[in-house]
Amino acid sequence: MSITTFFCNAFRQIPHAPLGAVVGNPCVAMTQSVQMPTKLAAVVLCSLGLPLTAQTADEPVAVFTEHPRLLLRPQRLRLLKRERERSSARWQQFEALVAGGAPMPERGFAWGLYSMVAGNSALAREALVLAQTGDLDLREQALVFDWCQNLMSDSQRRDLAARLQKGIADTAADNSVAATRTRAMAAIALYDHVPQVPQRELERIVRQWWGARILPALKRGQSVIARDDAYPLWELLHVIRDNTNIDLRETVPRFFKDYPIEHLMSHYPATYEGPDNQYRIGLSKSGEPDLHLAALSRAAELAMVALDTNAAESQVLQGWLMHDHFVLRGPFGAPYEFLWANPYQPGLSYNLVPLVYHNPDFGKLFIRSSWDEDAQWFGLFDGSMQLFADGHPSSVNPRLDTPPISLTSATLCFAQRQRKFQLKLDEDEMVFLLGLEPRRTYQVEIDDEEMFETAADAGGILELDVPHGKPVGVRIREVPTESR
Repeated sequence: MSITTFFCNAFRQIPHAPLGAVVGNPCVAMTQSVQMPTKLAAVVLCSLGLPLTAQTADEPVAVFTEHPRLLLRPQRLRLLKRERERSSARWQQFEALVAGGAPMPERGFAWGLYSMVAGNSALAREALVLAQTGDLDLREQALVFDWCQNLMSDSQRRDLAARLQKGIADTAADNSVAATRTRAMAAIALYDHVPQVPQRELERIVRQWWGARILPALKRGQSVIARDDAYPLWELLHVIRDNTNIDLRETVPRFFKDYPIEHLMSHYPATYEGPDNQYRIGLSKSGEPDLHLAALSRAAELAMVALDTNAAESQVLQGWLMHDHFVLRGPFGAPYEFLWANPYQPGLSYNLVPLVYHNPDFGKLFIRSSWDEDAQWFGLFDGSMQLFADGHPSSVNPRLDTPPISLTSATLCFAQRQRKFQLKLDEDEMVFLLGLEPRRTYQVEIDDEEMFETAADAGGILELDVPHGKPVGVRIREVPTESR
């Protein structure tokens, strides 16, 4: 069963918000030349939670919000303050680390967040000192500048504004997702404080980086967004939508609809015992589990749910997230856990998700034998194949004459060299031929069925519908180019 069919069947009664729906304080973007009464009206409507018309393609990318702009829009800040009033477990953990003087790896982020929720001006001033002395990276400088506005002197504001402008200029050539996210945050924090630079940078990010670089690549099926880019990408999506009313997801809805389930399925089955909590480890091409990346992977999933709480995919992801032994409790992860987690958001059991995820647009395939921690797992992604069994992943070489592998939910046939397979499938077991030439057309012959032609997907994957419950022979061969 495809993931699309699954959601159509399982969640057809769940009300879906459109991808363009705005959560929190949606407002129309204003140009810098807008008249004050119009801007005031927009702010009033925003405060009432009334949706306004989104920016059109030819309008400047403009910021309409007041501080705080970055990640702590009024709705989320109210939620976090209620968590403090209720003395929730996540708040207690975060407070214990900060008040206890734990060495926070991202002090500007952690101290700024704590001061915004607890009203601790002394800690906010310490964060400002860090920002002025160059001890914080550009992202944390932007957060401190945005969150601590009411505590800054004019000279501090000028100094930090100059640092943010310099940071934008110094990283302009870096087109990575993380660097682009950071420049967007700096530009939004600076908006209305300095002329031209913030708007130029936002225009460049939305029109050139996303519109002319990333978007066409995604539409071509190119994997330009790595798995480890998930958290910076979702921070970017949040700050752009929250402050300009531009939802970048609407430009390629299918990619973003599939992404939460793909991210979930791309974890190895076994959990990892860290010093502060257990981790789910995402696929990796090398080395020991990276707990920093594992924490950001969970933070990305929390941010996905926060961006679109009504989507069926988000509700499944929420069910995946709300297990206490995976709550981030360490000095690095606890601020992210407190910022994004919403334990009051309903979730659905991830055990309902099909054990096979196939994305032909990008040529990705993830398979689990079950949802148990000792399950087998297979992943084909970005030209690599891995099999996870007996507690560790190993690479799979499609050039070898490897016999078919059954993972209960699906059988894998390695067809780069072999062209004939003998199969006997259990009920509902799927079949995938791997290692083929991407988008090449093949002739397929299945016993007692008429020969047909079909094309491999972007990753050289061919999904076949094969009879179940009896021995069946499958043969394939390339269709000559001149025949096509």
